[in-house]
Amino acid sequence: MSTSSAHPKTSRPLGPQTIVSPLPKPVIIGLYGVPGCGKSFLLEQLKFELNAEIFKFYEGSEVIGSLVPGGLSAFKKLEESEKDHHRKLAIDHIAQSCSMTGRVGIVAGHFMFWEEDEETGRTVCTSNDLDVYTHIIYLNINPDLISRNRLDDTKRVRPSVSVEHLRKWQEAEKIQLRQLCYDNDILFSSMSPRAWVPFFLSRILTLIRYFQCHTTSLNLSRAIEKLDNILASDARQLHTMLVLDADKTLAADDTGKLFWGKSLEYEQNVADDEPLKTIFSSRLGYSYSAFRQAVLLYEENFSDDMFDLLCEEVAASVTLQPEFISLLRRVKEDDHVGAVVVTCGLRHIWDKILLKAGLSRTVKVIGGGHISDGFFVTPEVKASLVLHLRSTYGLHTWAFGDSPLDLAMLNQANKAVVIVGEEKSRSKSMDAALLKAIDDGLEVYQALLPGNVPPRLDTKKLPLVDFHDPKFIDSLFAGPLNNNTGKLSLIHATEKRSAKLLMTPMRNATVASHDLREAHQNAGWYLAIEFLSELVGVEEYPIDHVQGNKTSGHRLCHEEDTLIIPLMRGGEAMAFGVSRAIPLARFVHANRPDDIKVEHLHNIRNVVLVDSVINNGGTIVEFTQHVRKLSGEVRVVVITGVVQKKSISPGGQVSEYALEAGLELIALRVSDNKYTGSGGTDTGNRLFNTTHLSK
Repeated sequence: MSTSSAHPKTSRPLGPQTIVSPLPKPVIIGLYGVPGCGKSFLLEQLKFELNAEIFKFYEGSEVIGSLVPGGLSAFKKLEESEKDHHRKLAIDHIAQSCSMTGRVGIVAGHFMFWEEDEETGRTVCTSNDLDVYTHIIYLNINPDLISRNRLDDTKRVRPSVSVEHLRKWQEAEKIQLRQLCYDNDILFSSMSPRAWVPFFLSRILTLIRYFQCHTTSLNLSRAIEKLDNILASDARQLHTMLVLDADKTLAADDTGKLFWGKSLEYEQNVADDEPLKTIFSSRLGYSYSAFRQAVLLYEENFSDDMFDLLCEEVAASVTLQPEFISLLRRVKEDDHVGAVVVTCGLRHIWDKILLKAGLSRTVKVIGGGHISDGFFVTPEVKASLVLHLRSTYGLHTWAFGDSPLDLAMLNQANKAVVIVGEEKSRSKSMDAALLKAIDDGLEVYQALLPGNVPPRLDTKKLPLVDFHDPKFIDSLFAGPLNNNTGKLSLIHATEKRSAKLLMTPMRNATVASHDLREAHQNAGWYLAIEFLSELVGVEEYPIDHVQGNKTSGHRLCHEEDTLIIPLMRGGEAMAFGVSRAIPLARFVHANRPDDIKVEHLHNIRNVVLVDSVINNGGTIVEFTQHVRKLSGEVRVVVITGVVQKKSISPGGQVSEYALEAGLELIALRVSDNKYTGSGGTDTGNRLFNTTHLSK
């Protein structure tokens, strides 16, 4: 829910050309707990520890009092509906202040009031609170200590309540608040110190700094940095990388489930053996926020020593699949093939499993689970790491996974294998997700582990490979130059909301001429910024900062050695958009393939072929073949607004060419429509108002 003061929906124009943008949503951290748990005391401590230029501190009740004529005493006499109104005003005021100053807000607030003679508590958390807060830290203090704090507090007069009532009150708050956070994309962490000791304050500070700085881009950059460090430490000359999911792929077990099951033997306060299910089955799904919440769940439930002990016990109980042990031992002896485990689970467990198997020197793990790891792995991170291996290092990639969380990774790899385990333990949602991915162009095999389990789907849609077949194992180590088949690497934005906005004017029959060319330019710019940069990579270069000092900027890798070729005339407008995104690139028009000359490709590393629409794919294949004939070393990337699905499906011209030579294709949209435009529906005619010439 948005709030009018924090996120204004309308604003009076300041001038004829002034655009007023909404204020960004700030990071606002709530400190919650039953009255007497020490929220105000903690807030004062944080003021001494945190930089006041970055953080702003609020006592919630004081903010309310400042907004009500007559202060808090007058507020307490109001009707409940009026109190709710002023509570909303207070949190909106905090949000607006933090947005305008760019500071992180830390607010001591109340969730519920509950007199001992009342049957249930009275929730005072408003809908605006749930819209404004980004993080909540709950002070889960021992009720005996809270009772003593309330009795010793000389600044506030609080009604006497029993320890048992405080415990019931606290449990109700934790359960309700945690679920509300999951439902409203607020990160929740419950902290349970035995006493107010420096270590507890240190943990709170660690959480707050984590909340302050962690973003999706920072998370991905740290994961990529980890991968870069792994490759930098490998002295071998690699041409191939095996990228392996962990749970139910490398081993038949789910180590996360084993971890929480083991924890029941030590931690009586853990509600059940799979608390992660509550997160991932909530509205958070398998989002970035859900994985951050999972990290906080481990942090709140386990000390570092207990976490390490449980990881050790789980690792001791897990055995790698014998087929993977054999494969990874061969990797250990090979000078050109590497392997990395990329897991959405706990890195610490898999480090120990590989150490036990004698593979830890060769096979490294990229994963998270603790704030100290600096990042965690999401499905999007898995896919980006495979893309990074291909685009930055030029490595031929094989990806192995078992669940829908692995599909994005499998789709980015040169070769992909789904591991199929026992029916009772395999992912129940994988078949439907896999079928859709295959229909959308994913080329993937399946391996049965153990070999007697029934396959997924059917072996025509999902061909079998056998880890016991020497020819299959040899193909993993053969390298890209010895493989006879290529792969269509298709990246498209069909279901992205941003793409739907961009493609609307391109499909609108009333839009033509300059407006349509501008729409095509915007689409070309978007595809280059969003996808070409990921495929080819970016590099740093020095720029002058607005404050007068030097800083680092980024541009496309080898941007000056990139050639943009629009297929005339439909591709020109979109190519101008690509050029706007990579301005150092060269630009050559081409009506026919032979318009591209060998001198155009001198010192060129990347060729970007741009066309507005790919129907049967014959034209784009001819252009690609011609470019590669002139320069066998150049990288060819095709960018298009729409690609017809049949052309990239098995038997289609693009698909068949990609099987032979490989092809990287970026599209705004994949279309089932087989109609070829002509006259007034032809894209070129619409772009240049020449429909009358074809009548």
